[in-house]
Amino acid sequence: MSQVEEVRAAADIVKIVGDYVQLRKSGANMMGLCPFHQEKTPSFAVHPGKQIFHCFGCGAGGDVFKFVMMIDSLTFPEALERLADKVGITLVRTAYGGDDSKSKERTALYKI
Repeated sequence: MSQVEEVRAAADIVKIVGDYVQLRKSGANMMGLCPFHQEKTPSFAVHPGKQIFHCFGCGAGGDVFKFVMMIDSLTFPEALERLADKVGITLVRTAYGGDDSKSKERTALYKI
């Protein structure tokens, strides 16, 4: 399992989104006011089973990484780091040009 998949599995989207948005149960989903646009009626849904969110008002949606990227204006690596910290996972950093086959391939492509 990659580190990204490990963090994704450990980060419960309801808990992460709940730190920013007040959510209430609505059927199988959790609903709240969308943090990405102004609204008076909740149209922001979090699907615990699928671990995704979607706003029916503005169309924003995605997984836990996308939510953290959007809410805190972060890049994917920054969001990965922040979520790993929140769920207590220590990320192992690999240097560019390391020994694994993917980085050797990247280095070869870069030289080309």
